[in-house]
Amino acid sequence: MSESHNPSQPAGKGGRGKRPRSTPEQRARHARSVARRRAMQALYSWQMTAAEPKDILAEFRDDEEHAKADAEYFREILIGVTRNREALDARMEPYLGRPLDQLDPVERALLWLGQWELAERIDVPYRVVINEAVDLAKRFGAEQSHRYINGVLDRLSADLRGPERSTQR
Repeated sequence: MSESHNPSQPAGKGGRGKRPRSTPEQRARHARSVARRRAMQALYSWQMTAAEPKDILAEFRDDEEHAKADAEYFREILIGVTRNREALDARMEPYLGRPLDQLDPVERALLWLGQWELAERIDVPYRVVINEAVDLAKRFGAEQSHRYINGVLDRLSADLRGPERSTQR
């Protein structure tokens, strides 16, 4: 039997052609997602070690994975959360349904991250903030923590992004 060419498939090895190049916007979104993941990891580290945020920044900067992240966004999150942790805790406590000290460190890091973005980065749609935190919870959190993260951030977004939410429903 001879191999026939299917015009709907790109030519090349195994019928695969080159992947289309990503746009600058797609690369920026990916770099920001990587920055969020690394910020969550840095916030986890901060909780576990009580290290100075500047030392954690330096440690993460030295990692080769850092080149894939939006380094400035990573820095903004880490510094913003660590400087405002008490205010972030006070704001989210009414939405938790359990004492703050019972939160898993991954959950706490994701709630700080999501809440900080909701409050400080109005340029990022609230749904993106919640979805990114939920995705990270699915990947790094306990089995059902993504549901908890989603619920808390959804309620927080109603307070922090009420006008945006009302125009998108």
